[in-house]
Amino acid sequence: MSTIRNIVVAGLGGQGVLKVTDILAEAVFRSGFDVKKSEVHGMSQRGGSVSSEVRYGESVASPMVPAGEADVLAVLDSTQVDVAKAVLKADGVLITPEDLPLDKLQNPKALNTMMLGAVSNYVDIPVETLLEALKANLPEKLHEMNVEMFNLGRNSR
Repeated sequence: MSTIRNIVVAGLGGQGVLKVTDILAEAVFRSGFDVKKSEVHGMSQRGGSVSSEVRYGESVASPMVPAGEADVLAVLDSTQVDVAKAVLKADGVLITPEDLPLDKLQNPKALNTMMLGAVSNYVDIPVETLLEALKANLPEKLHEMNVEMFNLGRNSR
């Protein structure tokens, strides 16, 4: 793969935006790609806007996704679509909570792993590697539920 893939996750403070991009970045690294990650916290501790970007490929110089170049924009709170949509390229994929089976969400804190499952359909990272990274970043007691939420998200698209 010679092109750089750009994934942006946006949401509100406390939704796990940073955690889900930590998991994604680790899976990308485990897959042998060069990866860079950046984040903007804003007023995240008060439920404000948060975004985090993951760029990967053979060689990535900058962690910042230029405006209009995100391949995937995953938004954990629909109020953030208008805030973040300028980063999405014309033929990019926008994933919102409305695209997910929220009626099956066991815990609101697992929305991020459900979203990661949906994003997994648009990245060239093996599912097994994504799940390994997920388990490496979460306590063992949360593995079963989060793997289930990941799979629900993956199968929702």
